[in-house]
Amino acid sequence: MKNLLYIALALTIAVTMVPVNGFAAQRYVTIGTGGVTGVYYPTGGAIAKMVNQKRKEYNLRATVESTGGSVFNVNAVMTGDLEFGIVQSDRQYQAYHGTADWEGKPQTKLRAVFSIHPELVTIVAAADKNIKTVADLKGKVVNIGNPGSGQRGNAIDLFEAAGIDYNKDLQAEGLKAAESAGMLQDGRIDAFFYTVGHPNGSVKEAVAGARKVNFVAVPADITDKLVKKFPYYAKGDIPVEMYPGVANTTDVPTFGVKATLVTNADVPDDIVYAITKEVFENFEDFKKLHPAYAHLTKKQMLEGMSAPIHPGAMKYYKEAGLM
Repeated sequence: MKNLLYIALALTIAVTMVPVNGFAAQRYVTIGTGGVTGVYYPTGGAIAKMVNQKRKEYNLRATVESTGGSVFNVNAVMTGDLEFGIVQSDRQYQAYHGTADWEGKPQTKLRAVFSIHPELVTIVAAADKNIKTVADLKGKVVNIGNPGSGQRGNAIDLFEAAGIDYNKDLQAEGLKAAESAGMLQDGRIDAFFYTVGHPNGSVKEAVAGARKVNFVAVPADITDKLVKKFPYYAKGDIPVEMYPGVANTTDVPTFGVKATLVTNADVPDDIVYAITKEVFENFEDFKKLHPAYAHLTKKQMLEGMSAPIHPGAMKYYKEAGLM
């Protein structure tokens, strides 16, 4: 009987080790994204699809998970519950350096893979208030975002760089971003901040209303100061072509964060290499995924990363002459 048990066990082990479809047992990775209605989720899906088309070559299959966003993704990547996550560049910086949600607990194994689309600090103002630039916000009623929100933090950084005391120089409101368009059209606020990828539904709602609106420019000297002080910020332009009816006739200069793909230092180099290679070598197809990627360049995908670049990604960048 004992010999029969040993034989059965040996057969079980042998079956599990048999190659499937002619290759060794498949490896799996999961990409953490965000809500299913946002840009992060389809982005993760596109990356997974590109990799899965070469799953036999890489012995790799990628899946996508809808998550709570940046903070969740960082934490899950660090614990190994996710292999990759899409994260705002400011959150990447804070996690690696041990600030904000990770105060005193730097996530030293966090690694950057590449940046994706910009999430621009967008200031939408009522045209009848004649708010053309940041200085014109003085004395106005401005929604800078609810406490703890990304846009509120970005707005405060901007006001400090511009020498504006938001507690004294204007009437700052703390509404959620989704409430802003209606409040602006109702005349209850004069302008609002929203850090977001374009095009965006809430911004479209504001532009489509009866009250004419315009985007507010952030002067170059202020964006230079911000980018120098905060490595996770990058310059950008709000594309007016995406918002028919807005008062601006040319793209509006501003700054913002980047959506970035991150991983853990323990994820094997060849897996990160495969993910990076497939995205960059299918770049034109990737750009068609969302209007936010329309003007994306490969060079921009190497900006806004504040954690060390994973060796697997760096291998591809050197081979492709990008670094």
